Amino acid sequence: MSVASALQRVRRAARRRAAAGVALVAAPLAVGVAAIAWRAAGAPAAAVAASLVAAVAVGVAVRRVRHLDTRWLVRRVDADRVDMDDSAALLFADPGALAPLQRLQRARLDARLAARPWTPTPAPWPRRALALAWGAGALLVAGALAWPTAAPAGTADAVPARAAAPGAPVLRSQALRIDAPAYTGLAPRTQVELDAQATTGATLRWTLRFAPQPQRVALQLHDGSGLAFVRQGEDWTATLRLDRSWLYRIAVDGRTDGALARAQPWRLDAVPDRPPEVRVRAPEATLSTYVRGQRAWTLAFEAVDDFGVAADARLRITVTRGSGEAVTFEDRTRTLRGTGDARARAFAATLDPVALGLEEGGDLVVQLEVRDHRAPDPQVARSASLILRWPPPTPPDADGLEGLARDVLPAYFRSQRQIILDAEALIAEQPRLARETFETRSDTLGVDQRLLRLRYGQFLGEESEGGARRPPPTADADDAPPPPPRKPLPIDDFGQGEPPATVAPEEDAHAHDAQGHDAAHDDHDHDHDHDHDHGQGHDHGHDHAPRDATTFGRADDVLETFGHTHDLPEAATLLDPQTRELLRAALREMWQSELHLRQAAPREALAPANRALVLIKQVQQADRIYLARVGTALPPVDFARRLGGDRDGIAPRTVPGPDATDADVPAAAWQSLAWDEAFDPAALVAWAQAHPRAVDDPLALLAAVDALQRDPGCAACRQALRGQLWHVLQRPLPAPPRRAAIDAIGARYLDALREDAP
Repeated sequence: MSVASALQRVRRAARRRAAAGVALVAAPLAVGVAAIAWRAAGAPAAAVAASLVAAVAVGVAVRRVRHLDTRWLVRRVDADRVDMDDSAALLFADPGALAPLQRLQRARLDARLAARPWTPTPAPWPRRALALAWGAGALLVAGALAWPTAAPAGTADAVPARAAAPGAPVLRSQALRIDAPAYTGLAPRTQVELDAQATTGATLRWTLRFAPQPQRVALQLHDGSGLAFVRQGEDWTATLRLDRSWLYRIAVDGRTDGALARAQPWRLDAVPDRPPEVRVRAPEATLSTYVRGQRAWTLAFEAVDDFGVAADARLRITVTRGSGEAVTFEDRTRTLRGTGDARARAFAATLDPVALGLEEGGDLVVQLEVRDHRAPDPQVARSASLILRWPPPTPPDADGLEGLARDVLPAYFRSQRQIILDAEALIAEQPRLARETFETRSDTLGVDQRLLRLRYGQFLGEESEGGARRPPPTADADDAPPPPPRKPLPIDDFGQGEPPATVAPEEDAHAHDAQGHDAAHDDHDHDHDHDHDHGQGHDHGHDHAPRDATTFGRADDVLETFGHTHDLPEAATLLDPQTRELLRAALREMWQSELHLRQAAPREALAPANRALVLIKQVQQADRIYLARVGTALPPVDFARRLGGDRDGIAPRTVPGPDATDADVPAAAWQSLAWDEAFDPAALVAWAQAHPRAVDDPLALLAAVDALQRDPGCAACRQALRGQLWHVLQRPLPAPPRRAAIDAIGARYLDALREDAP
């Protein structure tokens, strides 16, 4: 073994001795502090306290050991051995870096140490520090053993209201076990404190031990209900499922001021399980535009929850086709598998819009639905709806004024006679048609019957389902040559005026062959599910079309188009009572016809449809009455009675106050507490339980009520309760300012008015 190695072994021994000295000083202190923490707050607190003392001891030991380095060793060797010539540093230097004279001196030192090895005197133990540490540790352990068990830590205010009578039960130990719901994954925990905060649905179990044993022990909740403890050997136990937050006390032999007396009740705070949150990661915007030829739409979501999200999620997909009220929807779902941690799962999907049936002018709408692990009813959360829109085709020749001055065809409506003929043709073809085709054609006739009923219903003021500008262009009117159609000019009010509708001749409808008419009808491509909202959107049913559409920008035409002309005779059409009854009866028959057609029963619809046709003919042949609508005409004012000051026959009217509501309960209690009046605590407690979200901390409010009930004369308790209620009171609405008092100038002015009055 070289001389340098022997010296390093001496240094390591010195380091171990220094670390042992620190450990011997810290050990009794750690034991004493852990004992105090255990008696005060239980085993977890004791472990934390011991760990803190150990950490401090390790830090001190490391600091002391670092001082025992090579330089310390060189100084010790030079101090103990005079024959080292203060050259011990050469023993630890690199031989290759030494000069010839230094190498000669090092060889001499090696020979001297080999002849007489260096054995230093061990460092003395820190006797004074050891004595103080072990003495302090013994005192701490003795104090922990003598710690009173009737007043556990965390309940410093739990003091007996009066001295315990001889033989009265005394609390020796207490424990509260909290078992969180299984889906949370939280481990059970046991604590000494009787205040607890746990997840909603957790199971709480109290374990108390008394000496001597009481006759009964009960848990008293703030709403007046109770839970009896059950004796199991030397312990008393009770179990409660935490579904809501509570304040409670423990009654021993019917008294809450005995072994477990406490100024404030204990709190049980139920922490609700928050629902999952879904965030959209891709795409960035909720509305995306489809690019022609696009075959992939990438979606990415992130779902977070405090206790984990289910691994599977549902992607709801909706494809829309058509426009207006003729739009159709196709719904489907797809299951996605999440990745990542259960508390923050990622979901991704790539959709093919064309494969899903997206068409031009339609939308592809997706929404992710996730669930958490709450049992038995998982909470569901949905993401924002993401839309992929395929824009509708651009109308041809829609540039500039050419696009605005476009011919707009009138809405197509079947006449009542056409509906009857189509129904008869459908009945004749029923044996040759499939059931689904028959029901579809019958439902289409029902839609046509509905549209016709709505058009005639406008004459009776039925505007809830839309309005129209003019009577429907049906074939039920008498034969009359239609006016020649006029093609609108390019400057014709931008082509918005409706050309006159062509009325189908009545005689042609009579002579129309049923099957030929149905075949011709099948060649038409009508959107029967559309309500033809031409001219709708006005609440009066006026005809706002300009009388002379060839005059562009005339003031009268603008007013007639966009305004109201109630003072013109043409603006009001009235029917005599007999005609209105006929029209109302026709609408009732149309209702019945529509009902049977929608139920795929055209045979039963023929009778009411024919009766409706007869009634419509009678209405068309009736006389109309045209009247001008005028404004309200008020009676003239009698100027002889103005400013006379005569109040004879005028009785004072008392304005009733607003009805009392639940919101007045806190205000009434706050006012009663301000004037030291008795208030109703039961009403306030009931209000707090019925409106838990109206108060930031409902349990604090209930605790303030409980404190005042236990000591009605406590002024501080009244002020504390008023402070709690102040945050709950609703701010009154601002009232109009009172008129200022009459000053001298105003009084002289009023006197002058009285003198001049006759």
